[in-house]
Amino acid sequence: MLLTLRSLNIGTGKITKKEMRSVPHHLLDVANPKKQFSAAQYKTFAQNSLQYIVIKNKLPIIAGGAGFYIDAITGKISFPNVSLDKKLREKLSQKSIIELFQILKNRDPKRAKTIDPHNKVRLIRALEIVDTLGYVPTRQPSRLTSFDFIYIGLKPENLEHRIYQRLLRRLDGMIREGKRLHKQGLTYKRMHELGLEYRYIGMYLQNKISKQEMIKGLYTATKHYAKRQMTWFKQNKEIKWFKLEEFKEIERYVKRMLG
Repeated sequence: MLLTLRSLNIGTGKITKKEMRSVPHHLLDVANPKKQFSAAQYKTFAQNSLQYIVIKNKLPIIAGGAGFYIDAITGKISFPNVSLDKKLREKLSQKSIIELFQILKNRDPKRAKTIDPHNKVRLIRALEIVDTLGYVPTRQPSRLTSFDFIYIGLKPENLEHRIYQRLLRRLDGMIREGKRLHKQGLTYKRMHELGLEYRYIGMYLQNKISKQEMIKGLYTATKHYAKRQMTWFKQNKEIKWFKLEEFKEIERYVKRMLG
């Protein structure tokens, strides 16, 4: 079960029908890329899918890279009850991404270590929460889930090399996809907000950076993102880590945990 935005295929690494191997996948193409989609909305969609899969007497698998979203559905965190502050948002929106990130580092260094420093939307939301609570709550258990979960982590070797090779394989396709999305009405501003691949594709298509600068920038940003992912996941001591090739070990572990 994954979350993907409609029409964002190559840049998000969306699974293909061939790769699915006839296994049903849920939450594909559920969100409009032109609109904001929050973790709280994802949790609602995901809980409905989990219920449906369980009713069918099947074992649901939640796959993904965004630790915050995974923790949201598994009940590791609950969302701060902080209302939107239009005046504060308008004030913060006038600041640059660098300024916003520096403010967050000063006010909540712990959250600054796990947030995407280039995502203005998330930076503003984090500062909005900090303004109300004094900090951004992390990993607060939620009792709003009725499921038990088994956590499995995969640790690929030579990660930086894999990131670079994957980037090169998808590069031309991502550029074509970026051009198509923009023609269909996805603004460069929104592409920037989507982050990583689409941020750098948008800058390249606007001639703000060269192709080599795009490759270098995206490679560096992806490495940093992977590092933030691991920082987040290391907080969860329930995760059992395996190498990619340890299929039999994973199968035995799951069977043992399921009883």
